[in-house]
Amino acid sequence: MTQILIVAEHDGKNLNLSTAKCVTCARALPGAQITVAVFAVEGGAVAAQAAKLTGVGKVLLIENPANAHALAAVLAPQVAAIAGPYPLVLGPSTTFGKDLMARVAGLLGAPQLSDIMAIESATRFRRPIYAGNAILTVDTTGVPKLIGTVRAASFEASAAGDAAAPVEKVAVDVPLPTHTRFVSVSAAKSDRPDLQTAARVISGGRALASADGFKILYSLAAKLNAAVGASRAAVDAGYAPNEMQVGQTGKIIAPELYMAVGISGAIQHLTGIKDARTIVAINKDGEAPIFEVADIGLVGDLFQVIPEIERLLG
Repeated sequence: MTQILIVAEHDGKNLNLSTAKCVTCARALPGAQITVAVFAVEGGAVAAQAAKLTGVGKVLLIENPANAHALAAVLAPQVAAIAGPYPLVLGPSTTFGKDLMARVAGLLGAPQLSDIMAIESATRFRRPIYAGNAILTVDTTGVPKLIGTVRAASFEASAAGDAAAPVEKVAVDVPLPTHTRFVSVSAAKSDRPDLQTAARVISGGRALASADGFKILYSLAAKLNAAVGASRAAVDAGYAPNEMQVGQTGKIIAPELYMAVGISGAIQHLTGIKDARTIVAINKDGEAPIFEVADIGLVGDLFQVIPEIERLLG
């Protein structure tokens, strides 16, 4: 049996879906004993959510006023302090996880494996390379402790069950750095679902021609309860903010439905959406590369097609 520690991502009230996907990844290892660690100021509610995830055997709750904000410099020493019994320590391959887990690896002097997309055994893992065009199998035989980040787009979220794993409060007494402090956070606010966890996503490309052009996507997204994304070309042109970018240099997503509107289908964009369950492409260029990966393709003027779809939705 392999002991696996998963560091939970949360906003102080709700567990991020990426944590449930880390649990699904860990469950692929036969005999895995999964522990989820919740670092918070008052994390009882988050710990209770983690305890109900299918496959979780125990939840560690580490409460400290210093955990009010998810600062990697502050969390990493605490993660390292409890990581001793666990040969495999996982976090999500999100902004949170990428920032934190590298520091944990450094403190423990352990190797890190990024973007795990499959666990074949306790020592064999798969991860994408070359923008997802090749899959690398990594053998970690002889490595006593491995730190990893999980590619959330490759996994379904572990469902919440009726039974709950025990929650254990843990006191971690380690010196925390003072050279890093929280000043403020600047983030776009939206009533739409989060782009990385939404079941439905509508993305626009340069063909929308302006920031005003994106308004027709926002309107349709409201009808579908969908998140809105953008291609790098649209972001670079100033039609959409950077946090909406989908693709190799943006967000890697795996929604149930992905609608690519006015997006040609550059390889960098396809890298970010290839795990989507159903891809719908709308483009007036019938030869656009996006149609090669689309499950449903519609050749037409997006400024006519999108309002018509919205009208049919009622």
